[in-house]
Amino acid sequence: QVQLVESGGGLVQAGGSLRLSCAASRRTFSSYAMGWFRQAPGKEREFVAAIPWSGLSTYYANSVKGRFTISRDNAKNTVYLQMNSLKPEDTAVYYCAADDYRTVISGTPDYWGQGTQVTVSS
Repeated sequence: QVQLVESGGGLVQAGGSLRLSCAASRRTFSSYAMGWFRQAPGKEREFVAAIPWSGLSTYYANSVKGRFTISRDNAKNTVYLQMNSLKPEDTAVYYCAADDYRTVISGTPDYWGQGTQVTVSS
């Protein structure tokens, strides 16, 4: 079982930046791929970004490519999402998730955090 806890959400003006963190409880964190997802009010949850256990590659949704950066620190059992040039349409609850890389990208990982709210004002 992997427990995930997100932090770093908040209110920011359009064009601003936020960095989300997701801390994992289990020492085997380094063997899991990690991902970020988001869900806006009235919309389905959508994939944002993923990173394999090695951290040697990344994968992004087209809507955030070039603005968001996913990274991980296996020594700290933590994955990050650096969000720059934020837009009002980025407003959502952001969730981190863990599983194997293909499963994370497919949107069906087994382990989820509780989410953190990101609100971008215009």
